[in-house]
Amino acid sequence: MLCVRIVGALLAAAYPFAVYFLLEQGHAWAAGAVIALTALLVWLGKRNRISLAAFAAALVLAAASGFAQDSTAVKLYPVVMNACWLAFFGFSLASVPAIELFARIKHKDLPDAAVVYCRKATIAWCIFFVLNGLTALDSALFRSDAWWALYNGAIAYVLIALMFAAEYIVRRIYARKHLKP
Repeated sequence: MLCVRIVGALLAAAYPFAVYFLLEQGHAWAAGAVIALTALLVWLGKRNRISLAAFAAALVLAAASGFAQDSTAVKLYPVVMNACWLAFFGFSLASVPAIELFARIKHKDLPDAAVVYCRKATIAWCIFFVLNGLTALDSALFRSDAWWALYNGAIAYVLIALMFAAEYIVRRIYARKHLKP
């Protein structure tokens, strides 16, 4: 299972460049197969609802790309991924926010101030996924295949890392200010 997770993670990081290469060669069907294989391996490695939804969407996009021999469908996969994560974080706001779920893994008893912070952090991630998803949509519909691959294969990952870093810094500042013993 660890091997599947590693291969899935490597493919998830590299698939935009493989898709770009295949699209440049005129093989939209093969690009769709790469997307579907990537999503399958991620799902097999994680076995959660988000990865299952992404796999189902990848199959639909791969089939559409193959039948139409059009790259647009296959380039919508990052949009779908952002929509899946937005749904996970967004729907969690109706009950226990996603960041609070993660926080409770390490700290069973969260003070009220931490719960408030977790809700705000979950909202911030929702905003991030909306903006990143819209940018991925723009790259799929209106930009070159090269820009699509660069954004979805590198820039988006850097932005996610920056969001993690910013959230960590804000969390530390918030904790010092509001969670004094």
